[in-house]
Amino acid sequence: MAKIAYILLCHKDPEAIIQQAEQLTAAGDFMSIHFDASAKSESFTMIRDALEDNPNVTFAHKRIKCGWGEWSLVQATLYAIEAAIDDFPRATHFYMLSGDCMAVKTAEYAHQFLDDNETDFIESFDFFDSDWIKTGMKEERLIYRHYFNERTHKSLFYWAIELQKRLGIKRRIPGDVQVQIGSQWWCLRRRTVEGILDFLRNRKDVLRFFRTTWIPDETFFQTLVRHLVPENEIDTRTLTFLMFTDYGMPVTFHNDHYDLLLSQNFLFARKISPDAKTLKARLGKLYASRGINFQISNEGRSLYKFLTTQGRAGRRFGMRFWETESTLGRERELMIVVCKKWHVAKRLMDQTRQETEIPAIDYVFDEHNTPLPDLGGIQSSLAKRARHRRALMRMLFEYFESDRMVVCMDPSNLDLMHDFFSDRSMTRLLQIECDFTDDYLIGHARRIGLAGDRTSQLTLERLLPTIRNDINHEADRIRDAGFSRHFRIRQSDNAETNAAKLVEFLSLPYEAALKLAQTRQLFDD
Repeated sequence: MAKIAYILLCHKDPEAIIQQAEQLTAAGDFMSIHFDASAKSESFTMIRDALEDNPNVTFAHKRIKCGWGEWSLVQATLYAIEAAIDDFPRATHFYMLSGDCMAVKTAEYAHQFLDDNETDFIESFDFFDSDWIKTGMKEERLIYRHYFNERTHKSLFYWAIELQKRLGIKRRIPGDVQVQIGSQWWCLRRRTVEGILDFLRNRKDVLRFFRTTWIPDETFFQTLVRHLVPENEIDTRTLTFLMFTDYGMPVTFHNDHYDLLLSQNFLFARKISPDAKTLKARLGKLYASRGINFQISNEGRSLYKFLTTQGRAGRRFGMRFWETESTLGRERELMIVVCKKWHVAKRLMDQTRQETEIPAIDYVFDEHNTPLPDLGGIQSSLAKRARHRRALMRMLFEYFESDRMVVCMDPSNLDLMHDFFSDRSMTRLLQIECDFTDDYLIGHARRIGLAGDRTSQLTLERLLPTIRNDINHEADRIRDAGFSRHFRIRQSDNAETNAAKLVEFLSLPYEAALKLAQTRQLFDD
């Protein structure tokens, strides 16, 4: 009878991890956990203390900080696999999971399914000939070395690629290895996993190659399985049910999706909404149940496509079943920086990116050229961003894999502020109050088209009081809105006073907040 060792990579929500581990091991299966070293140490302690008496749970021998697209995700997986190999000699299969995954079949069903199929389940398609990569870099993932993270050090990431291009530095793929690509959610037999570990001990060249590829969790195991396992023993599909929106983001499942999920020909589903308490409770009880007969219809993806088409044709009047909640998420924190002098807010954002791990985005709703990831088109115009504001924010939270994010807004966007403050998420606002010289206001008038290069000095002098009053009026409207968690820093205040406000706004230690408040030339024109 099959025994599964679940390989769980996670970085948040310790209570959910404990619950997931207890549910999946209750039926006799195992779990090896890697908890991101960048997460709170008290969260990891909480998980270890709760699970230390569970003989079917182990932990990766070493914890490391993980970043999306980096080798660190593969290395963390290998650490968890090694621990599972050592501690669970009866495990026959190794199943890759995330904290957002939940079983949609019973353990009884899963064990029988794996007993009946003597194969490895992993998406494994030819890297160059398949169309698995829809947008973005392809060959560049492999032929250039990637030392920086595209999400946290975007400019350095692309600078390094451009430098290698200019110098003609390209590297060869190991000659006997045919690179494959596919989803990182796989289920492999024990002998396959042991074969991978043996291969890595003997082929340091392959290990070195993948260490500096980009997004190796989509190529590393996919390539090695194809290299080591006969083709007739590989089923090129994942056993985890997941769907993607038109914008390339994972569909989130909610309370009304229970029957839909159970009818799919998969063992697990991803992603389950953190707010779907009823769904999580029902699925949590499911895995240890016995004698359930599953009626597999497998219509999930076709139904999703059909309903999307109906919406495009204008024949949908209710909400789509995957959009039953339009919230950013109760567990997320959106921090809004409001400042009329955009360059001041941008300096603060730049320093925030350097000094903290909080994703910080410039004027996303005001400036078309604000650097944004490709989200499938929703980010392509200011009108789309404003119209789909909550969807855009949810996608950015997902993209950065963070529950905290800072964005900048112009003071004129009061309606947007009201909308985000009405959401279930924790929303905070920081208003930066600057001094405005006449020269700055004249420049502002020219930038927004109220004045041109040939506008007379007399006209400008008459215009200045109106512009100044307009700016003051915008600031007064925000103060009068009565937003909770509304903080203000002022150009006229010293760094220590402003740091105290940043401590509350960003939930940072005072020393870190003081560094932000002391940003060089923060308020200079």
